[in-house]
Amino acid sequence: MIVAATLGLGLLIGLSLGALGGGGSILTVPALVYVLGQDARAATTSSLFIVGITSVVAALGHARSGRVRWGVGVVFGATGLAAGFVGTAVNRLVNPDVLLLSFAVVIVVAAVGMLVSSRGEEPAPQEDGAAQHARRWTPGRIGGVVGAGLLVGFMTGFFGVGGGFVVVPALTLALGLPMPQAVATSLVVISINSSGALLARAGTAHFDWAVIVPFTLAAVAGSLGGKVVADRLSAATLTRAFAVLLLAVAGYTATSSVVSLLG
Repeated sequence: MIVAATLGLGLLIGLSLGALGGGGSILTVPALVYVLGQDARAATTSSLFIVGITSVVAALGHARSGRVRWGVGVVFGATGLAAGFVGTAVNRLVNPDVLLLSFAVVIVVAAVGMLVSSRGEEPAPQEDGAAQHARRWTPGRIGGVVGAGLLVGFMTGFFGVGGGFVVVPALTLALGLPMPQAVATSLVVISINSSGALLARAGTAHFDWAVIVPFTLAAVAGSLGGKVVADRLSAATLTRAFAVLLLAVAGYTATSSVVSLLG
């Protein structure tokens, strides 16, 4: 039963990562805690490994279609590395139930943001190369990306999630990337931040390989299918469906955390 749950959850999260970018990783921690029985801190560490490996594979799949903006992804990801170490340090100080309750709030914010963005989603107008370059690299826009990069890095270290729901809007709004490129490039960002946060936990973290290995393999397989799903369904449809699922998960996570805190 546990093996089946591990494989099924891995496939689901891999599909969401492949189709929606780093935002799909937000389900990993609740799945590890409430279905597979890991404690909050172990789950955030396991999530970093699972999400990091899956994001690398999914990014390579998108790269074959020419969607990944490697330079943008590397700069964005590198910006958040130091913040990831800070987030990891804070993670060690927080009560696990408070951590999960905070995580539920983050899930709600992500879901609402997805629903709002999906209502106005339209194909981005094409711009010539010079205009796109100017839009991406003005000082004000770069400042916005740096701020988002720091936030994502901290969240990755603290919650063990990729923060793709911050990365994708930053790439589309600040740098003008079309949604398919933003989704693909967010996977590069998540790969870098997850690696940095894992490094920050080296020597102190416990890895439950019996859960992590099959979960990761299933997620990798799912991420390849997620790219196919993204090619066939509209981004708005995918985003709305995932947002509804997030709200349900957030409700359960918040309720469980509050009951545990009051008990």
